Amino acid sequence: LSQKKNRESSGHFMAEGLKLVIDALDTGWHIDTLIYAKTAKGKPLVDKVAARTVASGGLVLEVTEKILASITHRDNPQSVVGIFQARWMPLAQVKPKAGETWVALDRVRDPGNLGTIIRTADAAGASGVILIGETTDPFALETVRATMGSVFAIPVVRTSPADFLKWQRGAGVAVVATHLKGAVDYRKPDFAAKPVVILMGNEQAGLPDELAEAADIRVRIPQQGRADSLNLAVATGIMLFEARRHLLTLDDH
Repeated sequence: LSQKKNRESSGHFMAEGLKLVIDALDTGWHIDTLIYAKTAKGKPLVDKVAARTVASGGLVLEVTEKILASITHRDNPQSVVGIFQARWMPLAQVKPKAGETWVALDRVRDPGNLGTIIRTADAAGASGVILIGETTDPFALETVRATMGSVFAIPVVRTSPADFLKWQRGAGVAVVATHLKGAVDYRKPDFAAKPVVILMGNEQAGLPDELAEAADIRVRIPQQGRADSLNLAVATGIMLFEARRHLLTLDDH
């Protein structure tokens, strides 16, 4: 499952670490197989997760650290690995309501970027992430790790550019795209008027013209220093929290 072709054919993926596995259980996911190192046996939380796995019909395997390292392809793996069935939400089921924000990513390539964006989307209260075209796998071990458990909390959708554009026309959303041409300051749009889809481009190439031109509004994030661009995950985070600003408050208590 460390290879994409095996995840695709089996429909399963791995999550490494006790915290991630517990997060998955707490958000309603089912562990198909729990694998843990012999050194973790007897630890209360590990035993509790093992019991929950067995109770729901899952398999529990106790292995050596060497075998665990070969499973994860990491020299120093964490002592617990859960195997889960991947969940993809069909685009046809995405029907944004008032106050919702979605993130759409065109051909994102870096697993760390995608994982961080999923985590940030969760933190900002976004409703889900839509992956357009050939993107990195949200269920790759590195991506799952970077989400810090958020991959279990919000829906992930995959679609083609053509299907996204077709969906966009009938979804009743405002698509706000980051782009260099014909763009306004990212703080200008009224993010409260409609459900919002924040559309972000590939790390190197940005958005293709067909997606950028179909957006309801194109925006840019002003910059002042020597750097002429922002990391995709950072830029997406800025956009997300601006789009959600009217909905986010600190608890006064």
